[in-house]
Amino acid sequence: MSKRTDIHKVLIIGSGPIVIGQACEFDYSGTQACKALKKLGYEVILVNSNPATIMTDTSTADVTYIEPLNVERLTHIIEKERPDALLPNLGGQSGLNLCSELEKAGVLKKYNVKVIGVQVDAIERGEDRIEFKKTMDSLGIEMARSEVAYSVEEAVNIAEKLSYPVVIRPAYTLGGTGGGLVYNVDELKTVVARGLQASMVGQVLVEECLLGWDELELEVVRDSAGNMITVCFIENIDPLGVHTGDSICCAPMLTISKELQAELQRQAYKIVDAIGVIGGTNVQFAHDPKSGRIVVIEINPRTSRSSALASKATGFPIALVSAMLAAGLTLDEIPCGKYGTLDKYVPDGEHLVIKFARWAFEKFKGAEDKLGTQMKAVGEVMSIGKTYKEAFQKAIRSLEIGRYGLGGAKDFAEKTKEELLDMLHVPTSERQFIMYEAIRKGATIEELHELTKIKPYFIEQMKELVEEEEKLKKFKGQVPPADVLRQAKLNGFSDKYLSKLLNVEEDIIRKARIEAGITASFGSIHVSGTQNAKYYYSSYHIQDNKEPSSSGNKVIILGGGPNRIGQGIEFDYCCVHAAFALRDMGIETIIINCNPETVSTDYDTSDRLYFEPLTIEDVLNIYEKEKPLGVIAQFGGQTPLNLAAELKKNGVNILGTSPETIDLAEDRDRFREIMNKLGIPMPEAGMAVNVDEALQIARKIGYPVMVRPSYVLGGRGMEIVRDDEDLKIYMNAAVGVTPDRPILIDRFLHNAMECEADAISDGTHAFVPAVMEHIELAGIHSGDSACVIPSLHISKENLDTIKEYTIKIAKEMNVCGLMNIQYAIEDGIVYVLEANPRASRTVPLVSKVCNIQMVRLATQIMVGQLLGLPSPVPNLKEKKFFHYGVKEAVFPFNMFPEVDPVLGPEMRSTGEVLGLAETFGEAFYKAQEATNHRLPLSGTVLISVNDRDKAELFEVAKGFADCGFKILATKGTFDEIVKNGIPAEKIHKLGKGRPDILDAIANGQIDIIVNTPIDKKGADDDSYIRKAAIKNRISYVTTMAAAKATIEGIKEIKHNTAKGVRSLQEIHCMIQDITE
Repeated sequence: MSKRTDIHKVLIIGSGPIVIGQACEFDYSGTQACKALKKLGYEVILVNSNPATIMTDTSTADVTYIEPLNVERLTHIIEKERPDALLPNLGGQSGLNLCSELEKAGVLKKYNVKVIGVQVDAIERGEDRIEFKKTMDSLGIEMARSEVAYSVEEAVNIAEKLSYPVVIRPAYTLGGTGGGLVYNVDELKTVVARGLQASMVGQVLVEECLLGWDELELEVVRDSAGNMITVCFIENIDPLGVHTGDSICCAPMLTISKELQAELQRQAYKIVDAIGVIGGTNVQFAHDPKSGRIVVIEINPRTSRSSALASKATGFPIALVSAMLAAGLTLDEIPCGKYGTLDKYVPDGEHLVIKFARWAFEKFKGAEDKLGTQMKAVGEVMSIGKTYKEAFQKAIRSLEIGRYGLGGAKDFAEKTKEELLDMLHVPTSERQFIMYEAIRKGATIEELHELTKIKPYFIEQMKELVEEEEKLKKFKGQVPPADVLRQAKLNGFSDKYLSKLLNVEEDIIRKARIEAGITASFGSIHVSGTQNAKYYYSSYHIQDNKEPSSSGNKVIILGGGPNRIGQGIEFDYCCVHAAFALRDMGIETIIINCNPETVSTDYDTSDRLYFEPLTIEDVLNIYEKEKPLGVIAQFGGQTPLNLAAELKKNGVNILGTSPETIDLAEDRDRFREIMNKLGIPMPEAGMAVNVDEALQIARKIGYPVMVRPSYVLGGRGMEIVRDDEDLKIYMNAAVGVTPDRPILIDRFLHNAMECEADAISDGTHAFVPAVMEHIELAGIHSGDSACVIPSLHISKENLDTIKEYTIKIAKEMNVCGLMNIQYAIEDGIVYVLEANPRASRTVPLVSKVCNIQMVRLATQIMVGQLLGLPSPVPNLKEKKFFHYGVKEAVFPFNMFPEVDPVLGPEMRSTGEVLGLAETFGEAFYKAQEATNHRLPLSGTVLISVNDRDKAELFEVAKGFADCGFKILATKGTFDEIVKNGIPAEKIHKLGKGRPDILDAIANGQIDIIVNTPIDKKGADDDSYIRKAAIKNRISYVTTMAAAKATIEGIKEIKHNTAKGVRSLQEIHCMIQDITE
């Protein structure tokens, strides 16, 4: 094997927190790279700021740093670790950009670090718009007509030459950040200004618009000898104009001729060869179906979101192979059970894959549901079938948006054909569902093609589904004849959707189907580069089950489905660890999941992977085939929990905490009874079904109150309500959130400190590794609040109470596995807010900061009971920590410029980072730095706070003054500060005189903003301050608690030089057991 011998120690840069456009596909690629390089005998150093990933576990790389991803921190790490090589193309855009910056800063040269995989000049040729154009011109490959601009004026002139509409693409960015499609000069000025800020090099491309063309992608892998293969041909069903991350895609290409595919491959090979990438590259083309013109849009010289999709669609592990190629191997040296060696690979699977995006517009008040060239999706699903119809319908039910087919979404069925067609002028997340109802109302294929530019073939397929659905409806009230039912299943109609169409219970349809011998069989996909590894999918087009199942002890783990706000990579982390723990116990593992971006859907995470939707029907199919000891449902977030009770009813053995206990915790009344029995205080509360009941309860408890629907994850639909008027508005709007489940109304705790405890319980003993203190006060969702482990301000007495309550609750509810309990401390009294008897999003965080394998322990408890093994809980010891971990949330507000970036009880963050240090101040500072909002150490602070926060104003203003900041304040705040003898200057609010706040922000006169929102939206609304802060990339805080933590961070860094960098392994070595 020609592996490189001039390098021994490789540094891998991770992609940082999950943001829109860069999700957990990079955890998957980074984890694979660590595996590949360690197997080849290299020592691996990993840097990433995201604690929720598998890659930042101490077992993945040899040395792990959870540090902010910037040149300064990386220089410290390189200086300390002295790696021979840097592998930058597996950490997404963050990894590539950092590699370029390290090169420019001379760091790589100084410490003699070689870049492997993709060379720095190749990054430039692929990412810099001018260099890329030069390369394409030299190859004779056509690009869209375009020019580069470094200022708004230049962009205006270019656009006039090209004629509107034009597309703006900033250089070195991701997910189309800062870009967009503009139709006139005013829009152009806004978008270009935003784009120049988003670009690392202040450069945007103004490009002719190719709206409505086919968007086609090739995933190419190249080795150092110049051998190339195409792993996958991907066709975007949505034409150009919708970002590929938001587009529905299929693989293989369904409407593109073999000749055209061969031409695309020829051009892609020329490009990849000229750029010189070693490993995976994604090449995007546009094709005009009318003239046949082919244009290359861009390439990603790295593993990307598309390469995660391509890997899972074909079974070719791109990231794993890329890492091996970067280490010097060539494709003809990597053996493969199917093709002999990988250079002979061709994408020849007998299956079809659909990718469908998952959005979160409902989380952002005022966000427009409109798709364009800037990516808006927060996650995606992939489904596998034998036909387009089967795979497409499987994708819909994988999304977990409460839909099991294309019909009956929202109120689309009530609209006229004209109204529906009118809704199709602009692409939205609902486009396919609107088209379905429009066809039912008589819209023709031509009309729909004209409006959406989606190919007639795909609309034809949809039309056939509508026609079949109309035929099925003739059997309302009964189960259709076997031949009709069989046809419906061949075309992907789910039992649940059929039950809705026919008004027959799902169980009845299921029984009738099985009696008629209509059952799904399973096909497999071979994993390239392995002898015989494979994973599975179901289809009604497969005749017999050739795939044998083993007879040993095995357990099914239900995954978390698509990423979304409130349920992210943290739950995938838990599922993966459960699989590892079971494997170590000698039990065969089976994972069911439909998210192509994750480590859980990596072929070697479990013994058998089923790439299937997480619905009752699909899970039972697999359960009946595999006949496992049981199913673990508590690690995948809300998704599997919603299935647990129904699965149990169908005879499935649910391991760990029972579905009844989970229901008990969700049922407020029953939970309150248990708390009363245990003598544990909860805030006063009530439940209401209508406005009158709600008003009665709220007046009894006293405003402000917290209102929310029952059974939710991520605080969906939660608000703090301060008077009757607001409550009426909420009740009128909220009734539809969860049918047959009341609205919960709780007393809102004032100035209460929130904290949470994760526990591991075996039903008789429980252990709490640490209590996590929230930096934001009660009222801000725990997923969005910054928090610190171990706690800082909680008294020893309160800490003991929290641990005592947690253990009492775990025992009383007979929790078996993990549990998370949220507490609030008001005036020294500890209140229980809620208990979740399942893995929570804080599990990876607590595991890493406290060096405890929570999921492994929980899995041992759950399965140990079956195998008669002793529980590990009684032997767990309390620890003494010499460091603090601060978690900070990362928000996508920059993608939704029309939304007020203020925090509340509904979760809106997409990801998180962790800052680790010996003091709280430094850890907090590092966490801010890791979110790319580095705190200024000097300059000017703008303070404008509401009346409720004036009590704490003196402390905050004095803190900034002590750090040497100049203070600007708005009238009321100014008067209060000056009254206390602290120097400040007055500044006008918007519309109260010039120069005002916006002038000062635009002129760069403000370095940090403290602005707590006024509750009432009205004439004196101040959301413009927060929106301007995001637009101008100024650090801002919207709560007094965060302001105090900020001051502590600034003080710590100003007065004590940071202690250098420590790896996670070194930090863990310092933790000590507390001996009684």
